[in-house]
Amino acid sequence: MSAIPLKNKEGVARMREACAVAATVLEKLKPLVTAGVTTQDLEEAGRDWIARLGARSACYGYQHGSRRYPAHTCISVNEEVVHGIPSFKRVLREGDIVSLDIVVWKDGYVGDNAFTLPVGAVPAALEKLLRVTRESLDLGIKQAQIGNRVGDISHAIQQFCEANGFSVVRDMVGHGVGVSMHEPPEIPNFGRKGTGDKIKSGMTLAIEPMVNMGAYKTKTLPDGWTVVAADGLPSAHFEHTVLTTERGPEILTVPR
Repeated sequence: MSAIPLKNKEGVARMREACAVAATVLEKLKPLVTAGVTTQDLEEAGRDWIARLGARSACYGYQHGSRRYPAHTCISVNEEVVHGIPSFKRVLREGDIVSLDIVVWKDGYVGDNAFTLPVGAVPAALEKLLRVTRESLDLGIKQAQIGNRVGDISHAIQQFCEANGFSVVRDMVGHGVGVSMHEPPEIPNFGRKGTGDKIKSGMTLAIEPMVNMGAYKTKTLPDGWTVVAADGLPSAHFEHTVLTTERGPEILTVPR
C-alpha cells in the first residue's frame, strides 16, 4: 500500500490556491446552466476561466489506458454519473440535472470539486436527490477528523443516502489529491466505521459522493469515459477538497 502524502506548510498554501481556482471556475459556470445551453458552451466557458485564472485543466489529456480525456471539464447530465464529455449536441432542457466537475493544476498542485444543479424547475424527487447528496458530503467531511479512519467517512455517506432511499455508486471512489489528481487513500462512499486508513494531519482529500436515484450499478459508454447509472435513472455528484487539521477538517475548495 502506498504511503499517504502529508502536506507541509508550503504544500498547503499551494493547495489552497489551486482549490480556490477550481472553486471559482465552478461558481462562474453555475449561472450559465440554463435551458438551451449546450454542454460544449459550458466547457468553453470553463476552459477560458481556467486559463484566465492562471491554471490549466487537470482533466484535459488525462490518460486512462489508451484513451486521453478530450475536454477541460467533465459535465454529466441526468443519468450520467461522472466524466461526461461536453458536446454541442447535448442541449440542456428544463428539468435536467447537471454535474459540473472542475479539476485544475496550479503551481504543481491540483484542486478538485464538483456540484450538481438543476436546470430550472425539477420534480421533487430530483430536488431530494440533490439535497441528500449534498448533505451526505457535509456528513462525510465532518468525519475527516484526526484519529478517525477513512471508513468513518464512507459509512456516514452511505448510511445517510441509503436511509433516504438512494444508493451510492461503488465503482468510483473519492481519493487523496495533491501533486497528482489521484493520490492515496481511496475514499469509497460505502463502508464500515473504524476501517481503512487512519486520518492524520496534513492529508488533502477529495471527498465526493456519487449517488444514484435507483440501483448503484453503473456502466461506461462506448466513448470510454462517460459513466452512467446502469438503470438509466438520474445520478448526483458533489465534491470538495478537504484538508485535515488538528482543528478539524477544512474545506479548501472555496471560491475567491
